[in-house]
Amino acid sequence: MAKSVNIKKGDTVKVIAGKDKGAEGKVIQVLREQQRVIVEGVNRVKRHTKAVNSGGVSSTGGIITAEAPIHVSNVMLVEGDGVTRIGFRRDEVTKRRPDGSTYQAERSVRVSRKTGKEL
Repeated sequence: MAKSVNIKKGDTVKVIAGKDKGAEGKVIQVLREQQRVIVEGVNRVKRHTKAVNSGGVSSTGGIITAEAPIHVSNVMLVEGDGVTRIGFRRDEVTKRRPDGSTYQAERSVRVSRKTGKEL
């Protein structure tokens, strides 16, 4: 079972370790099973691709630069001017059933450990 990843797609993160330390970017994709994220403009690698002609569809070969995954422990969420850790808070909410009756439930909300504000 994979550990939960607190970073979500669309979050702005800052790299805190590795060759791109200090770089900021938007999360493009989260790979939960590998505990990795792909960040825009960070950890760019060059791939040498071969020209393939299969089924009438041809792709040109060449050197393609793309973002590679980076481990979630090497990034932190950006909030305002600095970075913050992520916590969770359970909020009481009122939900409505299809028949119109209401009931109390709890909703999990991501919060900033630094300021306590909802993310």
